[in-house]
Amino acid sequence: MSMMAPGSVALIPSGREMRRNRDIQYLFRQDSDFFYLTGFAEPSALLVLAPGREHGEEILFCQERDALAERWDGQRLGPERASQMLNVDDAFPVADLDDIVPGLLEGRERIYMTLGEYPDFDQQLLAWVAGIRQRESAGAQPPGEFVELKHLLHEQRLYKSAKEIALMRKACTITADAHLRAMRHVQPGMSEWQLEAELTHEFMRQGARSPAYPCIVGAGNNACILHYVDNSGGINNGDLILIDAGCEYEYYAADITRTFPANGKYSDAQKEIYEVVLAANLAGIAACYPGNHFNAPHEAALKVMVEGLVQLGLLTGNVEQILAREGYKDFCPHKTSHWLGMDVHDVGDYRLDDSWREFEPGMVLTIEPGIYIPIHERTEGVDEKYRGIGVRIEDDVLITRDGHEVLSAGVPKQRSEIEALMASSGTGR
Repeated sequence: MSMMAPGSVALIPSGREMRRNRDIQYLFRQDSDFFYLTGFAEPSALLVLAPGREHGEEILFCQERDALAERWDGQRLGPERASQMLNVDDAFPVADLDDIVPGLLEGRERIYMTLGEYPDFDQQLLAWVAGIRQRESAGAQPPGEFVELKHLLHEQRLYKSAKEIALMRKACTITADAHLRAMRHVQPGMSEWQLEAELTHEFMRQGARSPAYPCIVGAGNNACILHYVDNSGGINNGDLILIDAGCEYEYYAADITRTFPANGKYSDAQKEIYEVVLAANLAGIAACYPGNHFNAPHEAALKVMVEGLVQLGLLTGNVEQILAREGYKDFCPHKTSHWLGMDVHDVGDYRLDDSWREFEPGMVLTIEPGIYIPIHERTEGVDEKYRGIGVRIEDDVLITRDGHEVLSAGVPKQRSEIEALMASSGTGR
């Protein structure tokens, strides 16, 4: 609130329950902005921040207690307990929004909110403002300006506190154990969904109710599909398996990718591609330190991958010229990093004005270079031994005062370590 302009109010709606099919709802997950500010996990709520309000600046609207509803769906906090449990100044039933919120808006010059996230709420807000305007002749003062809340709130979310970092470490630890479980259980002849089940089992066993995003388990050519979530294919002897999976632990996400051989041993061609991607991953991580800019890890990783692809004969020409004309896109189609936090593709600007923003302590990002050589007409000229190979290696990196910390270090990525782990577990062959 101290960052808001004088004479303003902020409105932050909660998430909404969503119908899955017929009368079944999706498992509810609170809106990240709302949870960040409240810690309140129930749907159908609204937080109002009204700096300078005499009777309290933080006002929560939530569902009332209802014995019948609670018998079916579980206990509600209710307005009466919200002030105590959530440390807000005031709380009211959500049914009273139309009676109370217009009074909180009247006399305020501007409204901070994020338009477009919840269209139904946008319409409700516009109706409140229109109602105030209809009374202007009687002296009512409607807000005259809407301001994007995300420029303030998302900037705060970009910098993780010590408690947030602790939760992200825990999410990465659970996710690391899940990846290790998959490596220990894989056998040629299994299905991709069976490995997904191992991941989900470990997530839930350690207290992470769900993945932070749909798990990607791609074997063979399926590893070349960047967001492959079908996970319905078979796992054949000789396949590489790409697993991109991360749990969500107490609203904070992990996002880790490893690529390993179904039979426990990388082939010579798989080794060659894997070592290029691993070198790119390490180069990207090395570029993560305060004062360096967000795109530096991508530039470092991409250069390593292009150099490696030229050495292997998959690209031809001068490395700098290939980079300049983006001649690598058939094999390296995506960026190397994104912010990570409550959302797997977390909030926060990547550029400030016309420049990449600089890293500062408390920021968390992914480093995930990848090379993909799918079997299709555009790779018909590629040496057959490389076709159908997809490799991505992704780590979660915290920017510290002195450099960085790899939060996902619990999952091995050196080939020798992965092969030794799988051999000791009796997986693969």
